[in-house]
Amino acid sequence: MNGQTLDATAVGEAHVRPRRDWWAGALATLPFWPGAALFGLVYAVTARAAGLSGPEIVGMSLLVHAGSAQFTAVNLIAGGAGSLSVIVGTAITNARSLLIGASIAPHIAARPLWWRMLYAFHLTDESCAVATARYLRSDATAQYALGANLGMVLPWLGSAIVGVIVGATIPSPARWGIDLVIPLTFLGLLIPLLDNRRTVIVALCATVLALLGVTFLPGTWYLVVAGIGGSIIGAAWQTWEERRACG
Repeated sequence: MNGQTLDATAVGEAHVRPRRDWWAGALATLPFWPGAALFGLVYAVTARAAGLSGPEIVGMSLLVHAGSAQFTAVNLIAGGAGSLSVIVGTAITNARSLLIGASIAPHIAARPLWWRMLYAFHLTDESCAVATARYLRSDATAQYALGANLGMVLPWLGSAIVGVIVGATIPSPARWGIDLVIPLTFLGLLIPLLDNRRTVIVALCATVLALLGVTFLPGTWYLVVAGIGGSIIGAAWQTWEERRACG
């Protein structure tokens, strides 16, 4: 009887843990919700002013789910740009997604292709940061990573709907300083990860590259330059340390 009880408990735990991990991943994104909601609200108001309909605004938040790319698309549409210009412009703006995907890829490489495609569909900066922090501690699960992804859908999609409904009554939303909310949130998430000399120096190098990119490059290319440059520096440093340790 004791053996049967233990087996039943193990089966129950196997069913409960995926749901628990999913909720844990979703709840881990809560610190990002205020910034994402405000950002999404400003997007919806801006898109409405550019002439997009309510379904178009909400549909873009659901299917594109990338704030900077959506703002780029809205600005191009408002300026009368053609379809090709909108596609190219948003692709360049969202090129950092390649870096985000590359950073998380080693942790999910063993998952089936359909799972990785599902995960990539709504992968965001915030959910990637939350999942990566747990993967670095070696206690993240697939359910946790997916929960973090879907956790960011609610504030982004919800704020778009609210923006469509009440957008006309919001005066000058850009005055809220929304552009500072999300960077400051990421800064708070980054600092605990700077736990050794290598990570600190790599972060500083990426910062310098970003500042140079802002000064000399158009659009959001500075994000790509800083991401690739920091990744190369970090990988080279880690390789050098491993080779030195091996003698």
